[in-house]
Amino acid sequence: MELVNSIAEEYAATYSFEEDELLQAINLYTTSTHEHAHMFSGHVQGSFLTLLSGLLQPEKILEIGTFTGYSALCLAKGLKTGGLLHTIELREEDAAIAKSYFEQSVNKDKIKLHVGNANQIIPTLNEQWDMVFIDANKTGYIDYYELILPSVKQNGIIIADNVLFHGQVLDKNISGKNAKAIQAFNEHIKNDTRVRQVLLTVRDGLMLIQKL
Repeated sequence: MELVNSIAEEYAATYSFEEDELLQAINLYTTSTHEHAHMFSGHVQGSFLTLLSGLLQPEKILEIGTFTGYSALCLAKGLKTGGLLHTIELREEDAAIAKSYFEQSVNKDKIKLHVGNANQIIPTLNEQWDMVFIDANKTGYIDYYELILPSVKQNGIIIADNVLFHGQVLDKNISGKNAKAIQAFNEHIKNDTRVRQVLLTVRDGLMLIQKL
């Protein structure tokens, strides 16, 4: 299912602030060569992440799912002086690609890349998070959420990507383990009195969750 009209998406990109040269390079590389290019955040979503991070000016950001590094670089732009972004990637090949781009960034000293299983790595990060971006395996979303929520500061923001999952959650009879997992996550957040949330129809769906 096409959730966002391609013409509208192109129009939105035209009227969103431009990517810098490094983001353009990652965009071109990922969309033209990566076998999982559909996982890429993209210009409009990246601009949204940069804008939101800039408004919040977080001191500590956690990203679960680095991919090729685009979203981490977008989020890092909003870090306050002395701030740090921790990003976790399971796939060593993608982590290596992301690292090569991080090393070219003016924010390279603000990004700490971890390679491995997020469920094992997160408990070792003794941090309190101002902002969290979840964009990893969909069947793990609830576990990630419950794992990180106690370490999210009051009024901190969690952003979950792909919460419309290619429109499959809109089907009357949801099939496929990933779509079912995302639907379960959305219901989990809806019924969680510890937070309030809004689901945005940006790209493949973004859930903004504020810890109360």
